[in-house]
Amino acid sequence: MPVGHVADLVSIIVMFGIGTGFCLLMYTMVRLLAPSSRSTAKLEPYECGEVVIGQPWVHINIRYYIFAMLFLIFDIETVFLFPWALIFKNLGFFGLIEMILFILVLMLGLVYPWKKGVLKWELNA
Repeated sequence: MPVGHVADLVSIIVMFGIGTGFCLLMYTMVRLLAPSSRSTAKLEPYECGEVVIGQPWVHINIRYYIFAMLFLIFDIETVFLFPWALIFKNLGFFGLIEMILFILVLMLGLVYPWKKGVLKWELNA
């Protein structure tokens, strides 16, 4: 093995050791310095300040997850739109076409669940 590769390997091992040591140090410091008092109230599950009633295994409607995924898709879209808007003049016509295609793909991701009827919010009363 060439000397350069050995030096690279040693630096990777050293950085791994430093990272592992730092994590262990932080866990140890939390264990030693953080206040802790064990009680039955602290061991109960906490859900929005409500007292837990019933079984923990409840059926949750899949629509909640679909709405969350759609939110993330369009949240990521805004993350990509902002830097694109900042350098729009430098990108020219190609950048405009590229962003139009990006938005069309995301709109397809919205139209599909819309046509399937997933976005209709029904209250089970």
